[in-house]
Amino acid sequence: MDLVRQFEIVGSGGEYDHYVQVHCELRYEPAPALEGLGTFDSWFFHGAGEGLGDWAARLAERSVWEVLRPLGPAEIRVHQERV
Repeated sequence: MDLVRQFEIVGSGGEYDHYVQVHCELRYEPAPALEGLGTFDSWFFHGAGEGLGDWAARLAERSVWEVLRPLGPAEIRVHQERV
C-alpha cells in the first residue's frame, strides 16, 4: 500500500516550479488474503466538492482495512520524488 502526499513547490516569485510526492509504502508478505484486493486510488483536492472529513471517512469504510489490519506490514518505506 502506498500512501502519498503531494506538495507544490513554487519559485521565489510565487510561480509553479514542480511537485514533490512523499510516499509511505506499507509492504506486506505475500498472503492469500491479499490476492483479491486488486488496486485502488483516490485523490483529495481542497475545493473540489467533497470535504476532507467525508473523503477520509469513505476511505476508512473500505473493506481493505479488515484484510490488512491482522497482517501488519512486514516493511515500511518512506521516500520522496520530484514529479
